[in-house]
Amino acid sequence: EPLDPAAAQRFATLALACVHKEYPNKIAHVLSGDADVQPPRALTPAFYGCYDWHSAVHAHWLLARIARRFPGSEAANAARAALAVSLSPENIGPELAYMRGQGRTSFERPYGLAWLMALAAELRSWNDPQARTWVAALSPLEAEAAARIASWLPKLHYPIRVGEHSQTAFAFGLIHDWAHIAGNSSMLALLESRGRDY
Repeated sequence: EPLDPAAAQRFATLALACVHKEYPNKIAHVLSGDADVQPPRALTPAFYGCYDWHSAVHAHWLLARIARRFPGSEAANAARAALAVSLSPENIGPELAYMRGQGRTSFERPYGLAWLMALAAELRSWNDPQARTWVAALSPLEAEAAARIASWLPKLHYPIRVGEHSQTAFAFGLIHDWAHIAGNSSMLALLESRGRDY
């Protein structure tokens, strides 16, 4: 059933209530030094809300989807404002540094990385000047996520079938959609190859 404006407003309200709500927050990382003991807004300034990183990312995806599908609506205007706060080069730079930090090779893999790629795909699908600005800001993090998936998949000897965040089928679906929209033929080929192997 297609999403109607009333449902879009309800979903937007949920996402807007958490994307910039810092606490409670679940951070899971190895502390390599005092610099790793910082509030979420300092560690991951684009995606620090909604309790954990991947939830913040997919809440941003939801806001982008609603803004694209319901232009001019109250929900879309509020979504744009929230996206503009989060998706700036100033926020994405520290996100990339955090992701590349010591001991974070498997950070948010595959679920959170797949949602990040879904957010990038949503923004890429949106013919809008502001969305193009956000695509440009997000692109270093998008490239890092894609590179991490591409280096991990050849080493993954079996599919992960448990119904949790590590499950591969759901993530593969999001990544596949991203690869189509981003025109990444090597990722499409890798997903197809690994899917056949599994």
